[in-house]
Amino acid sequence: MGLEEDALEYHRRDPPGKLEIATTKPTNTQRDLSLAYSPGVAGPCREIDADPTDAFEYTSKGNLVAVVSDGSATLGLGDIGPLASKPVMEGKGVLFKRFADIDVFDLEVDVESAEKMIGVVEALEPTFGGVNLEDIAAPACFRVEEHLKDSLSIPVFHDDQHGTAIISGAALLNAADVVGKAIEDLEVVFSGAGASAIATARFFESLGVPTSGITMVDSGGIVTESRATAGDVNEYKAEFASDQPAGDLADAMAGADVFVGLSIGGIVDPEMVASMAEDPIVFPMANPDPEIDYPAAKEAGEGTTIVATGRSDYPNQVNNVLGFPFIFRGALDARAKTINEEMKVAAAQALAALAREDVPDAVVKAYGGEAIQFGPEYVIPKPLDPRVLFEVAPAVARAAIESGAARQQPDLDTYVEGLEARLGKSREMMRVVLNKAKSDPKRVVLAEGNDDAMIRAAYQLADRSIADPVLVGDREWIRSSADRLGLSFTPEVVDIADEDVERYVDRLYELRKRKGVTRQEARDLLANGDYLASVMVETGDADAMLTGATNHYPSALRPPLEVVGTAPDAAYAAGVYMLTFRNQVLFLADTTVNPDPDAEVLTEITGHTADLARQFNVEPRAALLSYSDFGSVDDEHTHAPREAARRLRADPEVQFPVDGEMQADTAVVREMLTGSYEFAELDDPANVLIFPNLDAGNIAYKLLQTLGGAGAIGPMLAGMDRPVHVVQRGDDVEDIVNLAGVAVVDAQAEE
Repeated sequence: MGLEEDALEYHRRDPPGKLEIATTKPTNTQRDLSLAYSPGVAGPCREIDADPTDAFEYTSKGNLVAVVSDGSATLGLGDIGPLASKPVMEGKGVLFKRFADIDVFDLEVDVESAEKMIGVVEALEPTFGGVNLEDIAAPACFRVEEHLKDSLSIPVFHDDQHGTAIISGAALLNAADVVGKAIEDLEVVFSGAGASAIATARFFESLGVPTSGITMVDSGGIVTESRATAGDVNEYKAEFASDQPAGDLADAMAGADVFVGLSIGGIVDPEMVASMAEDPIVFPMANPDPEIDYPAAKEAGEGTTIVATGRSDYPNQVNNVLGFPFIFRGALDARAKTINEEMKVAAAQALAALAREDVPDAVVKAYGGEAIQFGPEYVIPKPLDPRVLFEVAPAVARAAIESGAARQQPDLDTYVEGLEARLGKSREMMRVVLNKAKSDPKRVVLAEGNDDAMIRAAYQLADRSIADPVLVGDREWIRSSADRLGLSFTPEVVDIADEDVERYVDRLYELRKRKGVTRQEARDLLANGDYLASVMVETGDADAMLTGATNHYPSALRPPLEVVGTAPDAAYAAGVYMLTFRNQVLFLADTTVNPDPDAEVLTEITGHTADLARQFNVEPRAALLSYSDFGSVDDEHTHAPREAARRLRADPEVQFPVDGEMQADTAVVREMLTGSYEFAELDDPANVLIFPNLDAGNIAYKLLQTLGGAGAIGPMLAGMDRPVHVVQRGDDVEDIVNLAGVAVVDAQAEE
């Protein structure tokens, strides 16, 4: 099927549409219902009646946005009316929720005038924390927004105007920098003079483009002062009336630095682009077909031509989803009375700055796997980049506070942590660890230093002050790779060719000579970065190490086990995954190391995993898992977890609740645990799950991650003498950075 047929099936699939309403509080018992509705609901009603601002505390108002449209200018479909526009407005709600965790009611209103639209929205103000106006034709959209911004005490934002302005403004800031032109010197031509074009021109002025540098062209040609005087253009177009002679779009583009297309497809030819100034900036953003195709625009320009369109199949997509969810997020969290110019400029500047950062692997994979680096083909972040939330929303909230638009001041130092929690529990948990790491960074050696992912991880670790990274590998190769990757840092490298590596040969020989290793063999082993990194950690020249990005897990694990070994009070290491769900965190072991552990191994693994849970500020409650519940099955397979649980309960040094053997659902379902087995040592469901063998642990974590939607952090290696972690081959840079953060916290705990 084609795209349209696929889209029809997508929307028609049961349940129809794209949005639903879900409850956020328990509704399982009569007590729950009496709290949710009558009689309990009277309490918050009385509080709000006494103090209307309490609506933000007791209702969803503070996270609820109205997407309002009359359908008079729907996408490229024109005036199709409110009912036909509903799929678009539902889609807008999906984007709000997906990217910024903002709830939406889409309101398609059947009105005949701007005044009636204003009246409808004003009447709905008590319900919402903000209003997103959508697909309302010009010039009515200007009157509606201007009036509502004055009459309402909540943020009002017309995305068709300001969204395009902000995103293209961010692209302009970076594009001008790439070609070496100052914003205040730019000559900018606009094709189109509707709501988006006028708002974008105004916003470019806020960024520093002078009014005299802006030429606007509509269907009648260049918007000139003579046309404005003659009443040929409306008051909004007249703001940008030029004193130049009359002419058409081709005349306006000759010698211009920037072209901004917000009109119709196909009206610009290569000769018009070629007539522009050297190193032109071309933004043909008409949808679905731009004013000139991306390849044609790139080929036509002289020197470096930077092209941005509204299309996702070419670089530099100017997509409004980079703006409105995060702008509203920041505005709602500051309880802003409006979205002012300072907040919009802050959003554009945050987007421009983000495009200069190293791009996460997950984003690269989502866009085909090709390298993405700041430059002519990447001047604006990708819409699927999760970091946009953490950069734009805080910038908007800060601007709201500083400009006086905010009614509350979120703690900006901890604000990002709350935002991360909105995107998943794993981000929230890792923030705890990374903040600990930043408080006292340690020296972490990355064994596979020639690998691009390790080099990029080293850059992020240093740039974010999580750790002091050391790369093991070829110094010249690593540093040239850092340049190739666009990373502005000079990494510390330990090269096997360095003279002082000889002392590591001596140490490895001393450690392994009674294992049949000669001095020459020790020297040969150090050519393997895993052995060199392991000796650095063992001698104290590094506080922790990471490896595994390019080797199978068992191969990567062997050198640190041989050189670093397990802790003095430990005989076994174990692999642990932390799995995060919406409101729950579980630590699973052993998932990577011990194939068939006996009671002694299970006992030790449980202690290691409990210690690891505490690093994430989680108080452990451990369950030894089996297919038996407390002796319901008695065979050779149930003896080991049962005995391990008995030993742990009998050990006075074990300072956490533990029990078993038990089935997995018994361990995690409160009603089963406390109802059927009231004698159990666990008063609450377990958060540390110890599996009876490696098969069970590995299968369980992969099923929970893949089918259960759990976020996974790991594998974390517990029980080693010094902090060592082995990533899974093919893990992305974020995984490496996260495990390095865990390693730093491990090292801090050893001091």
